[in-house]
Amino acid sequence: MTVLSGVSSFFGLDIGTTGMRLVELRGSGTTRSLVKYAYVPIDAKLSQSDSKVDQQKLSQILQNLIAEARPTTKHVAVGIPSSRVFTTVVDFDHLSMSETAKAISYQADSLIPTPPAESKIDWSVLGDSPKDKTKVELLLSSVPNNFIESRLDMIESVGLNVIAFEPDSIALSRALISPGSAGPQLIIDIGQQGTDLIIVMNEAPRLVRAIPTGAEAIIRSAMQNLNIDENQANQFVFKFGVSKDKLEGNVFQAIIGTVDMLVGEIDKSIKFFQARYPGVAVGQMIVSGAAATIPELPLYLANKFGVNVEIGNAWRNVAFAADRQNELLAVSNSFSVAVGLAERSE
Repeated sequence: MTVLSGVSSFFGLDIGTTGMRLVELRGSGTTRSLVKYAYVPIDAKLSQSDSKVDQQKLSQILQNLIAEARPTTKHVAVGIPSSRVFTTVVDFDHLSMSETAKAISYQADSLIPTPPAESKIDWSVLGDSPKDKTKVELLLSSVPNNFIESRLDMIESVGLNVIAFEPDSIALSRALISPGSAGPQLIIDIGQQGTDLIIVMNEAPRLVRAIPTGAEAIIRSAMQNLNIDENQANQFVFKFGVSKDKLEGNVFQAIIGTVDMLVGEIDKSIKFFQARYPGVAVGQMIVSGAAATIPELPLYLANKFGVNVEIGNAWRNVAFAADRQNELLAVSNSFSVAVGLAERSE
């Protein structure tokens, strides 16, 4: 959802559930150079709130982040959390761009879950429909106007110019998938309060789902089933994970029910994708967020689905000094959205 166009220099801003992240890159093409990156934590209640007072607090945190990072430009591309955006793939008749735009506005009621008059709708053509060669596939996204307007006000209040809003799922895909990859790959990004599942094929998302089960739910399972406090549960989950050998398998037993709920949603998503694209198999999974940092979870997924599972690297298409590799890889799992936003070709 582009607000301004023709801007060559900008940075990516990810306002997540528990942190705000900024990435500025330089250059063009498939590899860009890292200029700046920065992070500040946010209270999860604050980031989820729409109240004016909380928005002002959020703008103060953003101001602190800008003061710390000192990006070289005021232009910014901003992520839209998956919990706020609806994304789907639909089939449409072959029409000109202007006719397609009209047809979408006529049919918007049946395409998106929020009232069209109160929503911003964006779309792009993916190619011929796999179901009907007389039609084309569109990737369609919608987000409530009031969320976009409130976020725009908050960001502009600190003197920044928003050049684009983009769903987190699109930014994640851009950062984590290698340019030129054709076969279907499933990104599993476990955040604090939810999980993003994105199947990417020919460098475009073909299925996007936001599951309301994240790291918080896994930690809560450990708290309840082991009768421990949140701090200890957090340590146990991120130290022992889904290992059956550690602590006599107690942590595994405590959290596996919640993990398997997620596995069930992943399985449903793959089946839904394969019903639309018969004969095409998801051959690889890329895990990020908590999915990459819970011990043995990538291996558990690999065994469950019989596919190769790779830890996502947000910096895979970014050039930086060799002596920064360890520092950057340590934060890679939480910077994918911000990097993907900074990699937009505006």
